[in-house]
Amino acid sequence: MTDFRTLDDAGPLQGKRVLLRVDLNVPMEAGRVTDATRIERVVPTIREISDQGGKVILLAHFGRPKGKPDPKDSLKPILATLSDKVGKPVAFGEDCVGEAAAKAVDALNDGDVLLLENTRYHAGEEKNDPDFTKALAANGDLYVNEAFSAAHRAHASTEGLARVLPAYAGRLMQAELDALTKGLESPARPVIAIVGGAKVSTKIDLLENLVAKVDMLVIGGGMANTFLHAQGKDVGKSLCEKDLAETAQRIMAAAKEKNCTIILPADALVAREFKANAENETVPVDAVPSDAMILDVGAASMATIDGAIDEARTLVWNGPLGAFELTPFDTGTVAVARHAAARTKAGQLVSVAGGGDTVAALNHAGVGEAFSYVSTAGGAFLEWLEGKELPGVEALRAKG
Repeated sequence: MTDFRTLDDAGPLQGKRVLLRVDLNVPMEAGRVTDATRIERVVPTIREISDQGGKVILLAHFGRPKGKPDPKDSLKPILATLSDKVGKPVAFGEDCVGEAAAKAVDALNDGDVLLLENTRYHAGEEKNDPDFTKALAANGDLYVNEAFSAAHRAHASTEGLARVLPAYAGRLMQAELDALTKGLESPARPVIAIVGGAKVSTKIDLLENLVAKVDMLVIGGGMANTFLHAQGKDVGKSLCEKDLAETAQRIMAAAKEKNCTIILPADALVAREFKANAENETVPVDAVPSDAMILDVGAASMATIDGAIDEARTLVWNGPLGAFELTPFDTGTVAVARHAAARTKAGQLVSVAGGGDTVAALNHAGVGEAFSYVSTAGGAFLEWLEGKELPGVEALRAKG
């Protein structure tokens, strides 16, 4: 973390107004939080600042109100859960700038916590407008970014504030940057990446970046069918982007040039229906029945992937290997995830995973807590894997 300024560099926080950008874009139903994971992850930083006597002023977005106040996108319903998780009352400001915000901030005592209303109620947020940034900055002495999941956006509260106030990474952001550095920037080698999911078209940049950075690349899920088709194999009625065969061939050629071994399924679990417990059979990938769909990797493929993981010292995972939401087509993802978790637990593997389906798949396998780091940041994690600079992260980079 020497490249980034963290809370350790911020000095005494007693009496300081700390603008803390968090991600509170949590699932809600009937006005109640249904999954508090994102809230729970920012609590340690909130408490650390509060315990030091800092005035914690939370900035966050919710939904897509398009620059205009909309009651359905208010952060107010999150207040009860937030207060409960933080372990103390959290005050609320009816706006994030202007008189309402200033009044709420002025009322804070040292150690108090305040949540300001949705930053996206103002068009200046997503435009990274300098005047809106200054209006936000007027309520703080320093800025802490704890929202890696929004760091791929150059918005006023994610990037702009870091340019006008002393800026630092919060503990969650710090943990994320540490994990990502260990994953691809300066990893222990050999490095293996597992990339799954439905479509190649959504992950072309990702695959092109990874073949230049990793030693082994496992391609699974519906994506693998496009690569098998590009090799001349008949994938039956499987999900397959046949128009991307040339792209797949280009990626395989680039991998060969970079000495990156691509691992595709050798066998597959196939079925005629896309539903749980559909009648199924395991076949070699060059013998897929014309009326069947590939829905998971087979036992031989699992053994090959496990063997590759055994050779690796670092694993980066994005996307499931099959239709993991349907039994028994979750078998491959669950088995490989558990193998990776066991290697991690034994101290033989650094395992970093992220992306929405990935988190769900690892939790389904019961190993979400067993990986070295699981990122809840979907888009930001993916853009980092693609090798793109994240504005919210770059703004925290130590100068000189």
